[in-house]
Amino acid sequence: MKIYKIDKGNQPPMELLLLADPNKDYVDWYIDRGSCYVAIENEQIIGVYVLLSTRPGTVELINIAVAEKEQGRGIGRQLVEHAIRCAVEQGYETMEIGTGNSSIGQLALYQKCGFRITGVDRGYFQEKYEAEIIENGIVCRDMIRLSISLAR
Repeated sequence: MKIYKIDKGNQPPMELLLLADPNKDYVDWYIDRGSCYVAIENEQIIGVYVLLSTRPGTVELINIAVAEKEQGRGIGRQLVEHAIRCAVEQGYETMEIGTGNSSIGQLALYQKCGFRITGVDRGYFQEKYEAEIIENGIVCRDMIRLSISLAR
């Protein structure tokens, strides 16, 4: 598997990006302002993430997704680790990430990669999304915020 940054002129893999965030307007906004990276295996895009500079020294890892048929192979972890390396190389000091309270697997993954919970945006998904989101039998209501220090 190879991970590459795609050029702004190239079309990002929207079907994968929408797995991570079902609101196309939000995804378009992220893509326009951030840097999109894709994981390719056997000439197929199997994963994606976006890095978005949010304030001096801080970058947010957003829209991380793995093709459904490829999940469970450790690709998500490889994407997170790649994003961390890229952020360090670009001189960022902190990386942030947010996920839903119902995203049990993602919460575990991010913590295994060294992220720590820094806060909760209560009601975030109910306020920002029209349709109710249910994962793992849990209503997704709150955004769990995590971060990792990149200072070595």
